[in-house]
Formats: sequence, structure tokens, C-alpha cells
Amino acid sequence: MELLTTNNVWMMICTALVFFMHLGFAFLEIGLTRQKNTINILFKNIFIITVGLLLYAIIGFNLMYPTWTEGTWGILGDFSLGLSSPLTDAGTLDLTYNEGYTYWTDFLFQGMFAATAATIVSGAVAERMKIGPFMVFTVIYVGFIYPLAGSWKWGGGFLQTLETPFYDFAGSTLVHSVGGWAALVAVYLLGSRIGKFKDGKPQAIPGHNIPLATAGVIILWLGWFGFNGGSVLSADPALTSLTLVTTCLAAAAGGVVAALVSTLRYKNLDLTMFLNGILGGLVGITAGADQMSPTDAILIGAIAGAIIVFAVALIDKLKLDDPVGAIAVHLACGIWGTLAVGIFGAIASGAQFVSQLIGVASYAALCIVSSFLIIFIMKKTVGIRVSEREELEGLDAHEHGMDAYPDFRLNEH
Repeated sequence: MELLTTNNVWMMICTALVFFMHLGFAFLEIGLTRQKNTINILFKNIFIITVGLLLYAIIGFNLMYPTWTEGTWGILGDFSLGLSSPLTDAGTLDLTYNEGYTYWTDFLFQGMFAATAATIVSGAVAERMKIGPFMVFTVIYVGFIYPLAGSWKWGGGFLQTLETPFYDFAGSTLVHSVGGWAALVAVYLLGSRIGKFKDGKPQAIPGHNIPLATAGVIILWLGWFGFNGGSVLSADPALTSLTLVTTCLAAAAGGVVAALVSTLRYKNLDLTMFLNGILGGLVGITAGADQMSPTDAILIGAIAGAIIVFAVALIDKLKLDDPVGAIAVHLACGIWGTLAVGIFGAIASGAQFVSQLIGVASYAALCIVSSFLIIFIMKKTVGIRVSEREELEGLDAHEHGMDAYPDFRLNEH
């Protein structure tokens, strides 16, 4: 009982840290975009958290951790609606659920992860997507697609039953790439913001509050202590400590290398590239944070930092407009981190690398097809993009009738 209490308290602390990450996402997104769209971005982030938790309680948790029956191929198991009450016949708390945490803690911790996938998309489509279609997308993607994706590995589905099981400790693929693939599809279907490309060349559209974006990244880094630390699923001293060390070292290496490569490439010290390098390092280590040595973590983070710079350049070259760099951070570095499990660390092997490739390809197929169908259908029916006038004047005024800073306005175009 004492061990369960200790483990459960740690898991609840980690749950709080992951919840705190949503503030970091919100700060990062509004900081890297223009003042006139601040309310819109904040509204979306609050919607994702609240509706995401309700959906996860009603259907997501049981869909993600179903009962598997013969003939399902590990694709879709049997699930029910709503949370059950884990009580014994005597009406007391059932302590046989798990030695590391209670049923309720498990639900809440996993529920915090669920909302993250749609938050990644929110930043990528900022400043030009209608809020109604985005809300519909969030309901379907968080309510159904993310739990289905999670069930394939964390819920005991086919990726867990491979001869060499696919490995994703805390979600480089299951959380970050799931959001990243959808962000890529959404950005492609939406088109770029007015003024982003001129004569085929990308133009900088500066964010209105870089100090706030910086605060957001530091909050996210702190929250990752819960994101990765909680994924140990207990308060095991050795494994938890190692996980936090590898997480921090990868983040630091990602930031430093992204800043260095960016400076060499563009001849300027770009803070936003530094910040996204930190996030890239965090995403990259997330798949194998419990399997890596400190040296492995530094290498994984460093490569992720370099990937950030080149991925941002590639996205611009493809004339895709991602205001916050979500695709580079969560998709490119999510793929890298997942594959890195087969290259570095305790379980690295050729067979493991193949399993990692199978996992990446499986989630790519599910997420690309599902997000394309959802967004494309809305594009052809209700439309997904605001009008030119609404985009130029700002979504806050047209979709919310509010101003984030009513007593302090900047000149914006």
C-alpha cells in the first residue's frame, strides 16, 4: 500500500506537469503569431483541453485500452463507453488495478496526453483556419483517431505483438507524429497565409511577443519532466532519474545545435530557431528516454536540433506555411526519435529498427488518410479558411469580437 501511494503521488505530480504544458503550448503559439489572432489561438487551446478530456472519458480511454478478441488483427478491439468504477464487491477501491497507480490516475495522466495531438495542429493552422471546422476536427481526431492510434502500441495492439515489438516510451510517434502528420495535411489543404510567399520566396511574418514564446518553451521543458518522467509509470528512483537526465540533455543539445547550424546557414543568431531546437530535442528523446545513456541522449538531441533547421527550410521550399514550426518539431523530430530507438540505447538492433520503421509507416498511413478525409470533406462543404478580409483584419475581431490587448495596439499588416 505504501509503495502504491508513493508511485501514485508521483504519477499525479506528473499529470499536473503535463497539464501545465498546455499553458506552454498556448504561450508559444500566441508569441510566434500576430497580435490580432491571440484570442483565437487561446480559445482553440482551451477548447482542446476541455473537450479533449470529456471525449477521453466518454470513449477515448476505453478505445485506447480495449479488450482484444481473435480476428481483430490488433487493429480495433472491443470497447465500451464511459469510465467504469474500479471498486471491489465490498465497495472499496480495487488496488489490484496496477501496482504503480490507480485506475483514476491512469485515466487522468493518459487524458492529458490525448489533447496534445490537436494542440500541435492548432499552431500549424494558426491565423487562417475557421474555428468551427477546427473544433469539428478536434472532436473527431482527439475522440477517435488518437485513441485508436494509441491502442496499436500502448493498448496492446498489433505493433506491441510484433516479433520485436515497436517501442515508443512516451510518444515521439504516438503523440507527436500523430499530431504532426495531421498538421502537415491541414497546412497543405489550407494554403499559406496572405503575404507569406512573394515571388515564390518565403517572407518572415514576425510573432508579436517573442518573450512570451520563450516562456512557453521553458514551461514545455518543465512539463516534459512529467511527460517523460510519468511514462516510467512508477516512482522507480533509478529509471525516473535516468529518464529526466536524458530528457534534459537532449533538450539542451537540440537547442545548442539548432542555434549553431542556423547561425552558420543564415548568418544570424535566431532565437526562435534556438527555441524550436530545444523542443526538437525533447520530441526526439521521448521515444527512448528510458533506454538511452547520457551520451546517446546528447547525440539524439543534437541530430534533432540540426533536423529542425533543415526541416524548416524544406517546409518553406515546399511553400507550406507553418507559423510556429510544429511540423518540423513534432513530425520530423518525432520520426527521428522513433527511429533512433533502433540505433542507440539498450534495445538497439537491426530488428528493432525495422519494427520502428513499421510503426512510423503505420501511423503515417492512419493519420494522413484520416486527417485528409476529415479536413478535405469540410473544405468542400463548409469551407475551412477565413475570408481575405477576416485574415487581414484578424480572427479575434471577426470570430470572437474581442481584442487580446484592448489598451495596447500594435501596427500590424
